[in-house]
Formats: sequence, C-alpha cells, structure tokens
Amino acid sequence: MSAAIVSFRWRFATLVAVLFAYAATVHAQERSSAERGSFGVPLQPFSLRETADASPGAEPIRVAYYAPRSQPALAPRAESVEDEDDLETTNASPEINSNRPIVAGDRAILRNGIAYAPSHAPDNIKNAIWAVNTLRRKPYVWGGGHGSFNDYGYDCSGAVSFALHYAGLLDAPLPSSDLRHYGRRGRGRWITIYSRNGHTFAIIAGLRLDTTDLRDGGDVGPRWYADGRDTRGFNARHPVGW
Repeated sequence: MSAAIVSFRWRFATLVAVLFAYAATVHAQERSSAERGSFGVPLQPFSLRETADASPGAEPIRVAYYAPRSQPALAPRAESVEDEDDLETTNASPEINSNRPIVAGDRAILRNGIAYAPSHAPDNIKNAIWAVNTLRRKPYVWGGGHGSFNDYGYDCSGAVSFALHYAGLLDAPLPSSDLRHYGRRGRGRWITIYSRNGHTFAIIAGLRLDTTDLRDGGDVGPRWYADGRDTRGFNARHPVGW
C-alpha cells in the first residue's frame, strides 16, 4: 500500500507541475498579444499631453490621413456701383468707402457733386443714391436711358427711371407722361417724383435729381442739387410705401 501511495503522489505532483507550466505559458502569450494588438503590431502609449523628454531624434508617427487646415472665411466683396476710374475723392467724414459715401441722419447731403446717403435710409434708397452718383458726368441726351438703363447719356425721365430701377422700384424706363401716373399721388417719405409734360425730376432723401441746371441754365445731364425748384404745374407722385 505504501508503494502505491508514493507512486500516486508522484504522478499527482507531476500533473500539477504540468498544469502550472501550461498556465504560465498561456498567461505569457496573452500578455504578449495584448501588448502587440490584434494584428501583432506593437502598441504605442497614448497621451493627450506632449511629453517634455521626448527624444528629439524620434521619427513622427505616420498617419493614414491629414486633417485639412482651417481656412479663414473671406468676407464677401461688395459689388461697386461705379468704376474705380470714376471715383471722386472728398474730405467728407464719415463714409463707408469711396463709392458708397454715407452720412448720419435722415437726409442726404451733397459735397463736390457727390450725394452722401443718409444712414437711416433703407438700403434700396441708399443704392439708388449711390447708383445716381455714377451718372454725374453723363451728358444730357434726349431719349437717353429709355432703350436701356445703362446708356452714354440721359434725359430727365431716363435719369429718374435709372434711380427708381436701382432702388428696386422699376423694371423698365418710363417717359415723363407715364411718370405722371406712377405710384401714388403726393409726396413720399424718401422719394417724390415731380412730372409734367416735357420734364421730370425727383427729390430723393432731400436732394434733387434733375437734368436742368437752374442756376446756369440748360440741360446738362443727370446731377444732384441741394436746392429745390418751383413745383407748380408738376404732378407729385411717390412709389408705394416709399
């Protein structure tokens, strides 16, 4: 019996030793696999913080893509209502820029032949004023501005039609006879059109748009004037809402 017990204990001890050896081998393989990743690639330690003692000679980690650099958004460029060669500089202040002059308040002002749009005016009124500034060197041409809003010269109703068009209030040029019935009767808040047979002018934000120079006489072409004129015999009309 003693010999059988000794033999059993020796076999049991051998079996336990084999099991311990197998368990150690499996543990080592699992640790190695965890350290090398799913595909056997050695895993790199990751940190959101840069290490100060990183080796200066270490190669950068190569990645499969590069994140695009963020580009600053460019402000949209405003369309100019006149060419740079047609600008007339003034000492007026304040102003938005050289071809969109503006002045504080409700009334436009006139400086060196250029109208400064009032800051309190709606945008379409400002656009009309700035657009008419581009005509200040155009000559008077009978029928000018009727075949197209853009012409080499303008008559009285062609100039007024031009202003209304750039205010977004007119799709096609109108003669003086038609402007007598344009919009509604009476003076408007921002635009008033004075028409009679043979002549038309407009008051826009307090300035007169006219082709007739009352001081020197003659039809000189579309110009701004700070003074008014006699409105007897004219029909006063205004765009609806303006």
